[in-house]
Amino acid sequence: MAIKLSCAFATSNLSHEHARVAENLGYARAWFYDSPALYPDVWVQLCRAAERTTRIGLGPGVLVPSLRHPMANAAAIATLVSIAGADRVAVAVGSGFTGRLTLGQRPMKWSAVRYYVKVLKALLRGEQVEWEGSVLEMLHPAGYGAPRPIEVPFIIAAAGPKGIAAARELGDGVFSAGSPIPGFQWNVVLTFGTVLDDGEDPGSARALAAAGHGAAVAFHAALERGAANRIAEGDAWAAVYAGVPERVRHLALHDQHLIAINERDRRFVTGALLAKEGLALSRASWRERIARLESLGATEIAYQPAGPGIERELEQFAAAVRG
Repeated sequence: MAIKLSCAFATSNLSHEHARVAENLGYARAWFYDSPALYPDVWVQLCRAAERTTRIGLGPGVLVPSLRHPMANAAAIATLVSIAGADRVAVAVGSGFTGRLTLGQRPMKWSAVRYYVKVLKALLRGEQVEWEGSVLEMLHPAGYGAPRPIEVPFIIAAAGPKGIAAARELGDGVFSAGSPIPGFQWNVVLTFGTVLDDGEDPGSARALAAAGHGAAVAFHAALERGAANRIAEGDAWAAVYAGVPERVRHLALHDQHLIAINERDRRFVTGALLAKEGLALSRASWRERIARLESLGATEIAYQPAGPGIERELEQFAAAVRG
């Protein structure tokens, strides 16, 4: 297959070590999630990974603009570039689903995201730019970050027509979950799941630990779309969260998000659900699935491993895709 294989990490204290493992396995890039209510700081962990690797590409996947002043992200990008080199760095930006929903906020308006990206790019070019009524410029002298201009690719995590339009205007590519968005030369697709051992049941304790987080996300996404009834026991699952006071429901919904199965979700996340959602597949089935994504326009698969055996997940997924 010509498709590139990258990985995405629910950023942990060990993500820098997992990036080193991924590099040794031949993964092209490691994306780190930016959700501070759930994970350690994305830039700290990216810089730690940069110091422990030599080849693998690195970047946030995806930045949530409202979490940081554009100067803070510009300085962070410059720091990562000064360690890893611009050729290893890419920056993905989105409207902020998990990163904002965990804070009880809806995703940002795309008009705000677009302006933020324009300001951030201008800062990296070394230009003066206006933000909140003030003029900004990166003043970092030699030795305090990478010199300007800093040229790194930007990937836009798009959803819906406004997000796709922003990606076409401002991005070098597009980042999506589950399936590719047509018409982009750089098309990153986030993928969850686990590779089953020969004869392994999708409901095994190992498979549930490694892929259950993906099934929980399917429930959450259906709830966001008002379509929980389209997933087996989706209405019963939604009823469990309906009993949580609305003021703190977002906290309960995101407990262990993309890390593990929380206690409210546990009885609903089964081997049958993993199989139905394509989250626990044989090597051959994974290879077929990735080939189909490639035929639909995907150029890079960002695989997110989970569970206690992340090294095993990275190794098995790479072996499955490469055949």
